[in-house]
Amino acid sequence: QEQLVESGGGLVQAGGSLRLSCAASRRTFRNNRMGWFRQASGKERTLVAAVNWSGDNTYYTDSVKGRFTISRDNAKNTLYLQMNSLKPEDTARYYCAAVSLVGSTWRNVFDAWGQGTLVTVSS
Repeated sequence: QEQLVESGGGLVQAGGSLRLSCAASRRTFRNNRMGWFRQASGKERTLVAAVNWSGDNTYYTDSVKGRFTISRDNAKNTLYLQMNSLKPEDTARYYCAAVSLVGSTWRNVFDAWGQGTLVTVSS
């Protein structure tokens, strides 16, 4: 059974920082590329960042490049997202998942989602 538990969200002023964490089951985490998605109210869930198993290959959507950093601790089966210089448009619920790139589309490998963690950025 896949387990994903996101934490670290909260209310922060624009320009502030937050660090999100995702504790995953070993099966979900091991040897898989992991990613962070976000879903704002009334919008689709989209991938924000992804990192491969060894941590040396990352992907960021254009809107977060230079502000967010994805990382992972394979010994702890934990994924992180350091978010700096936050903007009101970053407000969303953030989810982690094992991901794969199919064509030009990022997919949730196990089609399993946690409860997410809510990030609210005030202006």
